[in-house]
Amino acid sequence: MGKTSRILKWVSGGLEALWGIPLLGGTLVISLAYTPLILMLALHVVGLVFAIKTNKVRTGHILGIICSAIAWIPIVGMIMHILTAIFLLIEAAKDNEPSEDAA
Repeated sequence: MGKTSRILKWVSGGLEALWGIPLLGGTLVISLAYTPLILMLALHVVGLVFAIKTNKVRTGHILGIICSAIAWIPIVGMIMHILTAIFLLIEAAKDNEPSEDAA
């Protein structure tokens, strides 16, 4: 289950980075009628549940939930997507699970 939490952080971090690209991210979000914000909210809620169950860091997913709520504001949204992506990708890289041999 810890591996699932890490994968969700990589995926959601990558998507947040995409939405944070100036002009491209905003154009995609607007052209898709803000649907990506709703999908990212769902992804962050699922990721948060997995992070809580596996006792992993949850800051990135909490930021993602906040980001999904306020990202419709043009410049604020871009900054929030970039910050959320940074947090999620760093957390995913640091989420080292103990090897099964250590048990």
